[in-house]
Amino acid sequence: MSLWAIVPVKALDKSKSRLQGVLTPSQRTELSRGMLLNTLQVLAEIPEVQRTLVVSADPKVLALAKGQNAAALKEQGTPALNKALNQATAIVREAEVKAVLVLPADLPLIRAADVRALIDHAQDPPVVAVSPDRRGRGTNALLVTPLATIEYAFGPNSFNRHLRRAEASGARIEIVELPALGLDVDVPEDLEIYRDRFALVKE
Repeated sequence: MSLWAIVPVKALDKSKSRLQGVLTPSQRTELSRGMLLNTLQVLAEIPEVQRTLVVSADPKVLALAKGQNAAALKEQGTPALNKALNQATAIVREAEVKAVLVLPADLPLIRAADVRALIDHAQDPPVVAVSPDRRGRGTNALLVTPLATIEYAFGPNSFNRHLRRAEASGARIEIVELPALGLDVDVPEDLEIYRDRFALVKE
């Protein structure tokens, strides 16, 4: 299975606004930058991922991606997640790639083994493999093969929307629930969970 990963990234200085009560602007920027770097480094460890494509309107993000040997795509128009993913998927389609993995850049506990577990569930297409966030509402990883099996539906309560679209398409649905894929850092509670788990890992 030919596979590319797409990593959509907001402008670093505008990211994680819901953490403004517990982190300074520079801390939020550094947190986002660190999680993006970790994500790109994890993807680089996975032989099944032939290329990682970062899509963003932020030139600093695109420069960072290139520094990690990832492809970089300048987001066109007003920033909008699903539109940016469609732009990136068009590039993937031009490369005649059969599968795409959409992975956000704010999963601080992610490991190569977690991504490979998701990939293992996405054999024998057509299939949509999806990992929910820890609340069971958002989509923290989405692997689709072949391309355009479903339209992207990221946003509030996207997990159920992706499931409905996959069911309507007739593709096999694989739900992959892993703690490391379930934790994204959006609100102070997420940050505390990350800090607690990170401290345990370091010990």
